[in-house]
Amino acid sequence: MTSYLLQGTLSFLATMGFGILFNAPRRMLLYCGLAGMTGWLVYQLFNELLEDPVRSSFFGAFTVAVVANLFAKRFRMPMIIFSVAGIIPLVPGGTAYNAMRHVVENDYLAALSYASVAFMVSGAIAMGLVFAEVIIQLIFRALRGREQKSAT
Repeated sequence: MTSYLLQGTLSFLATMGFGILFNAPRRMLLYCGLAGMTGWLVYQLFNELLEDPVRSSFFGAFTVAVVANLFAKRFRMPMIIFSVAGIIPLVPGGTAYNAMRHVVENDYLAALSYASVAFMVSGAIAMGLVFAEVIIQLIFRALRGREQKSAT
């Protein structure tokens, strides 16, 4: 439990920091941090259950996109403000670093292994963002259609 609390706090602060770097509006920094924190906590939960960083990254990115969409609708801001800062904790920077380090050390087999994991995690993050966007757009379209039918 304390591990989740600590990881949630650190991912919140890291996401807020990247929100500052990306010039997110000051009043939205708290929500950028919330988007990143929820994505990281979902990633950690699925990583413990599945022990697969690729699928865990997909679910984490999916959550970030859903939360970012909800914040964008709520505050009438572009979704990218929340989603770009929110996916930062999920980016496999350590794995990519290890891949490059093994290339420099001429250990190409280990480098290939790390690089393939980094590539698959990056793809899972992209797929999570896209799937969430498509599903949310379908839900909003269905809700708008229901409202228009009830108005006529």
